[in-house]
Amino acid sequence: MNEINVTLEQSWHPFAWLGLTHPFFTIGPEEIHTITQTWIILGIIFLLCLPVRWLLKNRFGIARYLIISSVDAMIGLCKQAMGKLVFSHFAFVTSIFIFILFCNIIPIIPWMEEPTKNLNTTLALAITSFFYTQYHGIRAHGFKGYLKEYTEPFIIMAPLHIISKIASIISMSFRLFGNIFGGAMITTLYMVLIQRNIALEIVGLGFGLNFVIIFFFCLFEGFLQAFVFTMLSLTYLSIAIAHDEPSEGILA
Repeated sequence: MNEINVTLEQSWHPFAWLGLTHPFFTIGPEEIHTITQTWIILGIIFLLCLPVRWLLKNRFGIARYLIISSVDAMIGLCKQAMGKLVFSHFAFVTSIFIFILFCNIIPIIPWMEEPTKNLNTTLALAITSFFYTQYHGIRAHGFKGYLKEYTEPFIIMAPLHIISKIASIISMSFRLFGNIFGGAMITTLYMVLIQRNIALEIVGLGFGLNFVIIFFFCLFEGFLQAFVFTMLSLTYLSIAIAHDEPSEGILA
């Protein structure tokens, strides 16, 4: 009972001034920790923009080549998915990819944890992608045309279309959460195991097993899951606009 009271005291009630103190409107200690980690990551991304801009000024630098190659690769994916490049869509999917990537690989910094191993974070990302997609679907086809898609081929199919839209949110959020959470648990269990045995620590360092575990479950899987989420968002977006997007804002 005392532990419950301590948890409630550590919780944040952002709408208490409105009299809303129900648990639904309460942010618990774990969520506060996730929010803090997320804002730190956003700060890191913002600070990295400054050296990236400086590196781009060196026309013959390796860093410039890698950065431009990465941007070209993302441009190619957008063109392949949508048939053309619209800058707003390119900026959205690229931002999603960079943010999720940093959230996934942040454990390489000591005392940092992945915000994406919290279902609230992945659900928020999926909802953001969903509303962005639906908004541009309405822009591309008009509100009547957008609603017409829910009645094809028969109006009785409307509930199934609605369920499929909601299922896409659940699928994207749980896929990202499950993979990152599973990798984080495996890495944590491995680290706890070797910390209790000096011989295992020596073996892990000597044979590079520690590096392999961190590289696979943090860097490789983090990149892979960020890429998968981004490609799903891009695919849903390309289906929603169905190449009827206005030509404004298209890059050559």
